[in-house]
Amino acid sequence: MSPVPRSALARFARDITRRAVAAVAALALSACGGGSEKSESKPSGEAGKTSAAFPVTVEHKYGSTTIDREPKNVVTLGLSDQDAVLALGVKPVGAVDWFKEEPYGKWPWVKDRWGSAPPRIVGERDEYNVEKIAALKPDLIIAQYSGMKEEQYDTLSRIAEVVAQPKGHEDYQAPWQDMSRQIGKALGKSAEAEELIAGIDARFEAVRDKHPEWKGKTVTVGEPYEPGKFSAFSPKDPKVAFLTEMGFTTSDTYRAALGEENVADLSFERFDVMEADRTVWLGTPDTEKALKADPLYQKTKANQENRHLFLPYDSPDIGAALSFNTVLSIPYAIDHVVPMLEAVP
Repeated sequence: MSPVPRSALARFARDITRRAVAAVAALALSACGGGSEKSESKPSGEAGKTSAAFPVTVEHKYGSTTIDREPKNVVTLGLSDQDAVLALGVKPVGAVDWFKEEPYGKWPWVKDRWGSAPPRIVGERDEYNVEKIAALKPDLIIAQYSGMKEEQYDTLSRIAEVVAQPKGHEDYQAPWQDMSRQIGKALGKSAEAEELIAGIDARFEAVRDKHPEWKGKTVTVGEPYEPGKFSAFSPKDPKVAFLTEMGFTTSDTYRAALGEENVADLSFERFDVMEADRTVWLGTPDTEKALKADPLYQKTKANQENRHLFLPYDSPDIGAALSFNTVLSIPYAIDHVVPMLEAVP
């Protein structure tokens, strides 16, 4: 099998254990101490000074955070957190980079919301530039879809109030509803967040009503990343969660292969893990061509019975929308994925 290009988003799934905060902690402290729908989102620096919603206390992985006043400068450190913040009418002043993908402009479901006020990039994945964060003088830092460590939380808490990952979930496995609620509460916009969630839930309910035959059907999601190897994504991963909200489920074999991991690296000899009523692969047109040409894959039932589905990460940005799985990206994903699923026998 010829080499399979490995997408930037797939690299994320495999590199989420990278951490880097200790080396910049001292800089952060000194910087802190001397730190002198298509509706228009306003920069967080223009948010109202007071609100009846405050103070609010948000519980999270590392305890709880009380926010006394409506935030003026919001920095998002979760890889998709900016979507919910933008959907609630606030523009973050800082965000982390999705692998050089320009989080402020690339994706079709969000680019118009940034307008002429893009955020400053303050890190990549879970590697935060604490000095840049401090320079923005945030009064709220949000890290929901992230792998923030406790020492990072402690350091950043010296700069501003920090709302870390939802408690009770592994990193990158919290449901989009939980993360949206956390963000809504932190911004003093819980009612608005609930409206967004209800709207998305209604979209999924409409899909389930239209396709009752999908209920209980099994699904798997993976991506080839080099010759002879592929990644399989956890049932709690956003990409799989998106499909299960349409009525699909995962098999015992698939769940056992993943365990508590967000992603499992497997050889092509383990294509049995991917056998399902719908086998979904992410990647590029070259990925699809190379996989279909592989002798081991040609023997799978998914291939022989044409029960597989290949979703591109971009052009259109379907795989990216599944990876985000936010209140903004989900409608885009539903519009593109449902017709493709309907075409699978």
